[in-house]
Amino acid sequence: MTDETRVEWRPWGADAFVEATSTDKPILLSLTATWCEDCHEMDAETYAEPRIAANLNDGFVPVRVNVDRHPRIRERYNMGGFPSTVFLAPDGKPITGATFIGPDGMRQVIERVREVWEKKGAEAGRLPRALAGDLPPAGELTDQIEAHLAGQLEVTYDETHAGWGDAAKFPLPRTVEFALKRDRPRALRSLDAIRDGLFDPVEGGFFRYADDAAWTNPNREKTLESNAALLRAFANGYRYSGEDAYRDPAVETANFLVESLWTGTGFGGSMGPAAGTDYYLLGKEGRENAPGPRTDLTVYAGGNALAVDALLVLAGLTDDERAREYAARALDRVAEDLVDDGVVTHFRSGGDVGESRLLEDHARVVAAACRARQVLGDDSVAGESYLDFATAVADAAIDELFDDGSFRDGPETGEGLLSLPLRPLDGNVEMANALVDLAILTDTDEYRDIAEETVCAFAGAWDRIGVQVAEYGSVAARLLRDPLVVEVGDEAGADLHRAALRVADHEALVVPAADIDAGTARVSVGSDTHEATTPDELMRAVSSVTKDA
Repeated sequence: MTDETRVEWRPWGADAFVEATSTDKPILLSLTATWCEDCHEMDAETYAEPRIAANLNDGFVPVRVNVDRHPRIRERYNMGGFPSTVFLAPDGKPITGATFIGPDGMRQVIERVREVWEKKGAEAGRLPRALAGDLPPAGELTDQIEAHLAGQLEVTYDETHAGWGDAAKFPLPRTVEFALKRDRPRALRSLDAIRDGLFDPVEGGFFRYADDAAWTNPNREKTLESNAALLRAFANGYRYSGEDAYRDPAVETANFLVESLWTGTGFGGSMGPAAGTDYYLLGKEGRENAPGPRTDLTVYAGGNALAVDALLVLAGLTDDERAREYAARALDRVAEDLVDDGVVTHFRSGGDVGESRLLEDHARVVAAACRARQVLGDDSVAGESYLDFATAVADAAIDELFDDGSFRDGPETGEGLLSLPLRPLDGNVEMANALVDLAILTDTDEYRDIAEETVCAFAGAWDRIGVQVAEYGSVAARLLRDPLVVEVGDEAGADLHRAALRVADHEALVVPAADIDAGTARVSVGSDTHEATTPDELMRAVSSVTKDA
């Protein structure tokens, strides 16, 4: 089987929209990814069928988009999974859409779209509600946000198979991390299910999700983002449990990132099944003789920042020098090649350059730089200290994307729906959490204020926020309560610093090379402060200040 398509795809851009307008044809938008097995299957079964391809080439303007390279297009036109198959009016408004469509289904859809187009023309397109221009419902920052989401951990939990939901299972690593402090048994059971169902025992790394509730049918695709997030979740599972059942998958996932996705200067974006094979169903010997998997070695800013963060968490908990080394190297690559005066560019690959000033990229780079300050110490990247670098990236996002109380996902420029503002909850939550870290590490109230304003911008709908965005509850709690901060007078790597990284919870802040006496650690929650000079004293001090938290 080949996944070669006979459709004459155009790239996303002004030319395609001008063509659609001048020829009075709808646009067929195909959203795909290198790692997406169903995308390649649809190419082989549907778009390679000669009559379907001829109908699409003659009656439509076909446009193909790689969703990893164009996240703003992904967020506006995603039909609930990939591939996403979307028919648009020439102004970019969707007429109809679906995910995977087989040959028979595509023939029917083509006829329906033609009928609608002949009857309504460009008026057939409809503007999605999220892009209608209404601001999210604002409200007050209260304890009910965290309480609601903590309650959802139980209400939506699958007591039979673990994880959240009762259909296809996504690992939801940030939900697991939220649960580690609030419902640890369910969090650890979920990590057990994720490990047993999604971890590749041959080459390491986690598959993206399972097609069934029991975690028995993994969709055999691996992405940098999901593996980095799960690496951190398992490392934090080890933090709270001390069990190798969570440490080992984290270490093996770090090895997978280095051995399978490292490009020489950064981490590539994904790995998916090879064409025409059941590559991931083969054992080690079978894989050695099979075609290799499809790998996207594009170095994306946000994905690499997530990997930096995760690897440094692992290094802080286990003294894993390899994780520490590759985290530092990846952060160097992002800083030197993808950040200019605080402005983050999504990727640079050959002659292709991604968009700049994307919210998700900025949030993750700020978080990674703040983590580097905590784990690696008062060092520098691209000629700037970690905190100066983080501050520049945060300021660029605030200047360009923050208005009316929350962040837009990127600049309001581009064809189709790209010119309309989108304020994604998950991206705003990531940025708010990163700004809380930055505020504490730099002692700058402005960043905390912006984080609080961002959380409040969505708080009017707190009761409608689901467990998938449980991190919203984490950042709300961090803003309502004084955080645990451990300052260490010694440099990074000293015994007190290493102990601090282990005994602090995963929402706390650790500051090596702080402006206090060498050989001393200061543990604070608000005005409740204790000092320690040994790791044992440090553990007792942390226990003392957090006993009522």
